[in-house]
Amino acid sequence: MKKYTKDELLKLYNLPLDELLNEAKKYTFEEFEFCSLISARTGKCSQDCKYCAQSTRYNTNIETNPLVSVEEVKKAALESKENGAVNFAIVTSGKTPDEAKDFHILLEMIKAINELGINSCASIGILNDEQALELKKAGLVRFHHNINTCESYHNSICSTHTYQDRINTVNAVKKAGLELCCGVILGMGETVEQRIEMALELAEINPNSIPVNILTPIKGTPFENYGDKIDEENIIRTIAVFKIANPNASIRLAGGKKARLSEKTLDILMKNCVDSAIVGNYLTTTGFSVEEDKLKVKKANKKLKTR
Repeated sequence: MKKYTKDELLKLYNLPLDELLNEAKKYTFEEFEFCSLISARTGKCSQDCKYCAQSTRYNTNIETNPLVSVEEVKKAALESKENGAVNFAIVTSGKTPDEAKDFHILLEMIKAINELGINSCASIGILNDEQALELKKAGLVRFHHNINTCESYHNSICSTHTYQDRINTVNAVKKAGLELCCGVILGMGETVEQRIEMALELAEINPNSIPVNILTPIKGTPFENYGDKIDEENIIRTIAVFKIANPNASIRLAGGKKARLSEKTLDILMKNCVDSAIVGNYLTTTGFSVEEDKLKVKKANKKLKTR
């Protein structure tokens, strides 16, 4: 995998759009992968991430729930498998999985998911080495932990944990031998140069999958008026550069694809620089129906990946 400099990626970013997309398309996978998730614990998070509706510091009026049962997770995972998802993720709010003292239940959920013949994934916060190893022993296939933004912008979006905390978790996951899903949120006020920094930092991390979220501003958060911080062309350019800089990773459309992207933009992305998507609803926002996503894959002339 070629290592790019910041100047090289900036030059690519500013190419005529067709040229940039043609370069990205060289690395895009022929098969398109679906994954799905369950918000297994929602809200009441201690962190102050300025984009997030789940923080206790903001009045967003979202529905909250304690950890759901193992049976509820199994039911959702089976439905996801029937809808064509290859991976199914347990997602919980909170800084770390031991804040709520229910880590042992999460391990049972992972075992239950694997028994259904779908790859287990978890997004449960900041980990230490021991927790990562326990997840591996329980049979977890992939761990999801975003950097969210580049190191130079991290302090502008969160003060209750550091960028290095996130990198430490990424390192623990890789050390334990788990697959890694690690991505970002676009449109939080970052500059073009900082989007390039994200691409470079992700290339250094070298994850298996890079979910790309586009900020959906939620009333009550500090970023509630940030709906105009990135336009669709810059979203396309950013994702194309991510693909070029990370040719071995699956670039995954995630939150914001329904709220922030037109059908034309979705078609461009899926044909040229995106290999996968999260299907169904997200943590506090809704997505397309599975059937709608399947139609988009067909329109892009891609074949849906099976496990």
